[in-house]
Amino acid sequence: MSTRNIEILVGLFVAGALAALFMLAMKVSNFTSYGETDGGYEIRARFDNVGGLKVRSPVSAGGVRVGKVTNISYNNESFEAVVTMNIESKYKFPKDTSAGILTAGLLGEQYVGLEPGGDEENLAAGDMIELTQSALVLEQVIGQFLYSKAQDK
Repeated sequence: MSTRNIEILVGLFVAGALAALFMLAMKVSNFTSYGETDGGYEIRARFDNVGGLKVRSPVSAGGVRVGKVTNISYNNESFEAVVTMNIESKYKFPKDTSAGILTAGLLGEQYVGLEPGGDEENLAAGDMIELTQSALVLEQVIGQFLYSKAQDK
């Protein structure tokens, strides 16, 4: 094999590796809409504390990704964070569904977990989830533990 052919093969290999790394980075950062089917419908939920939840964080139910977080804002009247989620239209949830901000693993990313209720009517575009559980902030839990231990002495 000539030197020129080897250089061409190495160049193609490097270009393929860079393309693969780019695709991996896009998939991990949730920037790509690769694999998404449609626009879905938006629902909202109010939380006292969203912790490290970010826009484009997953929304899942039963371990299945059913949507993503599209906006996080603060309501100056109720003093709560309002999380807007886009749910794929093929997934339906009862009106009494509850939402919680959960963490994947011990130090993993945060996501919104939906727990379906038993209502016969389904959530529609623009509906608000009433039953919510805010993010568990590790610093607050440690602080409460240390405070309770100090009170025991």
